[in-house]
Amino acid sequence: MNTSNQITINAPYDRIFELASEIEEWPKILPHYRYVRLHKKDGNRKWVTMSAWRNFIPVTWSAIETVIPGNSDQPGRIIFKHIKGLVRGMDVEWSFTPQGDNILVTIAHELRNPPYPVRILGKRLTELIVGQGFIGNIAGKTLRRVKELAESL
Repeated sequence: MNTSNQITINAPYDRIFELASEIEEWPKILPHYRYVRLHKKDGNRKWVTMSAWRNFIPVTWSAIETVIPGNSDQPGRIIFKHIKGLVRGMDVEWSFTPQGDNILVTIAHELRNPPYPVRILGKRLTELIVGQGFIGNIAGKTLRRVKELAESL
């Protein structure tokens, strides 16, 4: 399963990157996030349990976030490895591409070997239900809210 969401944000890179990388703050700034529980922090890595709403359905997973700092000339990246939940093994990458006064923000999700019970859906249904229906929905809400917050300053 491969899926991605993109949005163009007209705000300073540093502000966008801060909103995206400080995941402990997400439940305060992203209305669809229920919680982010920090279990361990080691340098630029955080072990967390996260939960968000997909409409009225709660979705929970554990992940390791790795923040690779950068700047507006050479943007950083934010990488997540899902270690528990229905999509354990999924790799997620936030990337930031300068485009003049704007930044194109992309969240890419890749799940090479879906765990049981997701794998019984097959490739097409996994992409449709899990990728677009859940992951794409939550990532899209996240990007739209980050845009709203970053551009409001």
